[in-house]
Amino acid sequence: MSAGWITRWEPEDPDFWAGQGRRIARRNLWLSVFAEHVGFAVWSLWSVLVLFMTPARGFALSADDKFLLVSVVSLVGALLRLPYGFAVTRFGGRTWTVFSALVLLVPVALAAVLVRRADTPLWVLLLCAAAAGAGGGNFASSMVNINRFFPEREKGWALGLNAGGGNLGVATVQLLGLLVAATAGAAHPEALPVLFVPALLLAALLAHRRMDNLATGTTDYGAYRAALRDRHCWTVSLLYVGSFGSFIGFGFAFGLVLQNDFGKSPAQAAALTFLGPLLGSLSRPLGGRLADRFGGARVTAWMFLALACGAAGALAAATAGSFAAFVAAFVVLFVLTGLGNGSTYKMIPARYAARAADAVEAGHDPEAARAEARRSSGAAIAVSGAVGALGGVGINLAFRESYRMTGDARAAIAAFLLFYGVCVAVTWAAYLRRPAAGRARPAAGAGRLDGGLDGGPDAGPDGGLDAGADGGPSSAPAAAPRESRREDVPRESRRNDVPRGRTRERARAREMRS
Repeated sequence: MSAGWITRWEPEDPDFWAGQGRRIARRNLWLSVFAEHVGFAVWSLWSVLVLFMTPARGFALSADDKFLLVSVVSLVGALLRLPYGFAVTRFGGRTWTVFSALVLLVPVALAAVLVRRADTPLWVLLLCAAAAGAGGGNFASSMVNINRFFPEREKGWALGLNAGGGNLGVATVQLLGLLVAATAGAAHPEALPVLFVPALLLAALLAHRRMDNLATGTTDYGAYRAALRDRHCWTVSLLYVGSFGSFIGFGFAFGLVLQNDFGKSPAQAAALTFLGPLLGSLSRPLGGRLADRFGGARVTAWMFLALACGAAGALAAATAGSFAAFVAAFVVLFVLTGLGNGSTYKMIPARYAARAADAVEAGHDPEAARAEARRSSGAAIAVSGAVGALGGVGINLAFRESYRMTGDARAAIAAFLLFYGVCVAVTWAAYLRRPAAGRARPAAGAGRLDGGLDGGPDAGPDGGLDAGADGGPSSAPAAAPRESRREDVPRESRRNDVPRGRTRERARAREMRS
């Protein structure tokens, strides 16, 4: 597929963006959302199928076996994210979207056959579930691809919408599972995977006909090696373990928890499990918007604090045996993880955009600096997406161990509460804490760039310097785009010698002279 390649792509150029860039980028965004949505649904397929594998249908799977199945699906999806993120820059977004949709026909067909056979060995089910994990890799390739299409000032919205639309696949497969249970009955779960065959074919067809490959900004192995050495990449990855890892882990495990702790049937569990992933997916773009407005680090810190409170509520409800309170607490947890997914992912390109602005200020070529920022942020998105997805594995293994040791989910929920507290501390220490007095004194005429929680008396509403749409520093906080917030940049990477008084016009003139 040699057609569909774009050789010139400059989203930071206002004229290019208004003339043709916005239209092309949004077309690719919507098609990417659909393909990723279907891929996510296939990835989450086994979280519903295990609910139908009951003793009444002849299956002898224990709770340990079922949590192991969904853990394997989550693990493979996480491990494939890094190579998928690299592949989309090598082969192009259009080409890879077509391939990644068609390859999912294999696990869908296998699942439709195996769930009819109650005598299927566990190891065969594990292999089939592992193949479905390929759907999890679609997330990284889609996010890396869309990250390169949009300018910095719109990435929070675009990445949040792309990821939120994909995350809705978790709710979609659970709603379809409820539909199958209500129509075909619990004895015919094979109808569920069959429903995704036409969806996958449609996603591949639309991508082939309407998406584009970008020939610019190709990420190479060097970009990945640099990301792996970058402290910011690993810090955000840890936070993404807490946000997205919780979202996908809870999405896979929630139905099983309802079955084991409260004795719900497959239809009863499926009737409730979709609600949390649905609201969590819808809240993800809002998290990106809030990060655009207030800064990713601030929103992320408050989200983890709220997650800790939500986990405490779920633990109290489980202890009291209150089914309604337990479901309500978990729905709140899903919404909060969605907000955190959007705000945490916004923090990734913000750091590299700030680095590019510093390079331009130092006299480097603006286009080269922005291209390097796009390569670096693409690699960091793939790395953090892969690491974050491992959180889903941890969630399900924690539930599995909790049931083995205590017979219920309370020990696992208590562990999640403690981890959210760690994430609050990490976010504050790495992005929000003020430097010690005397360690980072602003130069004369410079504004405060410490990214403190209150922003300081001279800081804008984001608590630090923003990078303008043209890559240079903006003059007035009220008029500046919010995509490169300094609280989203590790404290050791912040510059304290950049004048705040330069207008956007003077910054652009300096770029033209350089």
